[in-house]
Amino acid sequence: MEKIAVFPGSFDPFTKGHESIVRRLLPLFDKIIVAIGVNSHKQYFFPLEKRKQWIEQTFKGDVRVSVDNFTGLTIDYCHKMNAKYIIRGLRTTTDLEFEKAIAQMNKSMADDIETLFILPTPELSAINSTIIRDIVRNGGDASRFVPEGINLKL
Repeated sequence: MEKIAVFPGSFDPFTKGHESIVRRLLPLFDKIIVAIGVNSHKQYFFPLEKRKQWIEQTFKGDVRVSVDNFTGLTIDYCHKMNAKYIIRGLRTTTDLEFEKAIAQMNKSMADDIETLFILPTPELSAINSTIIRDIVRNGGDASRFVPEGINLKL
């Protein structure tokens, strides 16, 4: 049986931290699906198609990484994709508390799915999508915080 992991998030935008997490975990899995969650009640800064394109471009040529989008519960999406693992990055203790609660609820609803937490590398730990959006919104250059080739200019 293939070991499939889902890395869910809004990826608004996809960052070097996200890229690092996927690349560091690839040796553990046969396939990682970067799954862009779509919430109709949330307003995104970058369009879904652009976010998908950026992630696909980042992992171009690596058949072990695919990009998709989904609505609804992550565990339902995992079941649909035959994924037994959810990947979540933790930058801060605040992230840990939030993600732990979600992981425990997911486990109570889907005992067959495990959530794996991974820390960013130290040099990438301060990067987050909210700050990058703020830089872009205010005309700054955030290119050093996203994978090569991603053009954040509006």
